[in-house]
Amino acid sequence: MPEANRVTPFGEIVAIDQRGLFLGNRGSIHRGRSVVRPWQVRRWITCALTYKDHVAPRWEPGRWTALFFWDEAVALAAGHRPCAYCRRADFVRWMDSWESATGARPRVDPLDRVLHAERTAPDRIHRVPWSEVPGGAFVVIGGRPALVATDRLVPWRPRADGYGEAVARPSAGTVDVLTPPSMVAVLRHGYDPVVHPSAGTVR
Repeated sequence: MPEANRVTPFGEIVAIDQRGLFLGNRGSIHRGRSVVRPWQVRRWITCALTYKDHVAPRWEPGRWTALFFWDEAVALAAGHRPCAYCRRADFVRWMDSWESATGARPRVDPLDRVLHAERTAPDRIHRVPWSEVPGGAFVVIGGRPALVATDRLVPWRPRADGYGEAVARPSAGTVDVLTPPSMVAVLRHGYDPVVHPSAGTVR
C-alpha cells in the first residue's frame, strides 16, 4: 500500500501509487504514520531524492515529514521552491528568475512569506489569459490539473504513470491557473523546471 506522503498539484498530501522525482519538506506534520496537518513551517522546499550521505527520515517522531512529488512542475504548483542546500544550482537559477520578474532579490524569509500567502489563499486558483501561461505551469481543466507545454496540455493523474495523453493547448481566452502567481512569474522569466519524462518537453 502506498503511504500518505505524496503531494498533488493542488498541494494535497495523499496516498497514491506515485513516488516521483523529488522529495519535499513542510516541517514535522505527522503523528505516527499519518499526516495530521498541512504544514508546520512557511519554508516549503523541494529537495533531491539523494544528496551526499543524507537520509530522509521515515515517520520519525519530531523529525520533518518526507513528502514526494512526481516532478518539479508538480512541486511548483503545490507552492514548493527549490532547496538552497541540496539543490543549490537550481535555487540560484530560480532566484535569478525571481529577480528578473520582480526586480528584487530578497532573503528567503520574506520570499517564503510571499509564497506562503499565495499558496494558502482561499482563492489561490487565479484566472489568466492563455497567452500569459508559461510552460511548466499547471492549469485546472474540468476540475483536474494539467501541465502546460508550449503547444499542448498534459493531464496529471494520481496513478503510477503520472501523466495522461496530451491534448491541444488553446490559443485564446482565459484559464484557471493552479501554480501560484509568483511561481508563474518565475517560470515566465526563464526558470525551466525538471519535468517527468512521461510529459515530454514543456518549453
